[in-house]
Amino acid sequence: MLPSGVTYADRFEGISGSAIRAIFKVLAKPGMISFAGGNPSSDALPNETCAELAHDALLADGKRILQYGATEGYPPFVESLHAYLSSAYRFPIGLDNLLPLSGSTQGIDLMCKAFTNPGDTILVESPTFLGNMQTLRIYQQKLVPVASDENGILLDKLEEAVIAHKPKMLYVIPTFQNPTGRTLAAERRKPIAEMAAKYGFLVVEDDPYRDLRYSGTPLPPIKEYDRSEHVVYMGSFSKIISPGLRVGYMIANAEIIAKCAIAKQGSDLHTSNIAQAIVDQFLRRGLLPPHIQAIVPAYREKLDAMLAELATFPEGTAYTRPEGGLFVFVTMPEGFHAGEAFSMAVERGVAFVPGTSFYPDGGHHNTLRLNFSNSTLPQIHTGMAILRDLFAERLHQ
Repeated sequence: MLPSGVTYADRFEGISGSAIRAIFKVLAKPGMISFAGGNPSSDALPNETCAELAHDALLADGKRILQYGATEGYPPFVESLHAYLSSAYRFPIGLDNLLPLSGSTQGIDLMCKAFTNPGDTILVESPTFLGNMQTLRIYQQKLVPVASDENGILLDKLEEAVIAHKPKMLYVIPTFQNPTGRTLAAERRKPIAEMAAKYGFLVVEDDPYRDLRYSGTPLPPIKEYDRSEHVVYMGSFSKIISPGLRVGYMIANAEIIAKCAIAKQGSDLHTSNIAQAIVDQFLRRGLLPPHIQAIVPAYREKLDAMLAELATFPEGTAYTRPEGGLFVFVTMPEGFHAGEAFSMAVERGVAFVPGTSFYPDGGHHNTLRLNFSNSTLPQIHTGMAILRDLFAERLHQ
């Protein structure tokens, strides 16, 4: 209970915290098999390499690293990041188009600070990442869901929503989307950039999973088709190096970057210098491509194992078949309630995330998100067998 006379800010009305963070509280149970988070595999975290890089960076440039840094980024990292991105993408990137972030999630916060007022409309995929929906809601945005199918957001539904609601922004995860694992089809990417230019709204393209591809052909980001600078691209090293380092980046129009840098000053002043220095050395020494090549086969094997287990689930079970990323999204037959099944699954030693939390307007109680990356193969086989039996019981009640 709050102290007498103390009240919460209006912006926190209806904000209850992340459903995933709440689920983390149950994961401390010994032996719990978790398909709930979005963590990379512990085996994929290069702790020894990062220790060596931190050691070398501190010896070479420790006084600058341990001092306050520029909001615009640790200069060597900005340099190596620019080189890395310029080689990875086919659109022009100037140094004034880059801003290091404390994870790409910070980019949503900065965009809200810089560009939105309470009551503005943000279009989002339905379903979409619940953590960033929470940030948008804290900034008192009106979230309007746009329907999607197995190929991502539906263009006709998007244009209808744009015309009807005149949004400030569209938030989209184009590749191996969280929570579904779907990838926005190639032919839908350019029209989104063109629509943003035509109607005058920003596209926030959140692309942290793009390098975790296990099959299929890489697709150009929406940003590649951006001729009017309406697209803000956000990437991250969280899934491919370490989430604990909290290093991401934003690529955008130079004026947008400058305004977001001002907003960042009041958030964290600057992203951790030592974290930027570690990633800088990762890029500068050419360690990232072989690291990704080393971790992808195990992820592919885990995804295949989870999909094979899902094929044995009760009749009527539908699920996505991602070409990469960390998630599979499951839709059970109507009448199934994932929220009710969750507590029973936890009692049997398995956790997942009920899908309703990923829908801006709720509902869809027969859906759930499964993460495969942070479990071993034996855990996947054991945990999925537990869920299969539990779900069959629930459907036949």
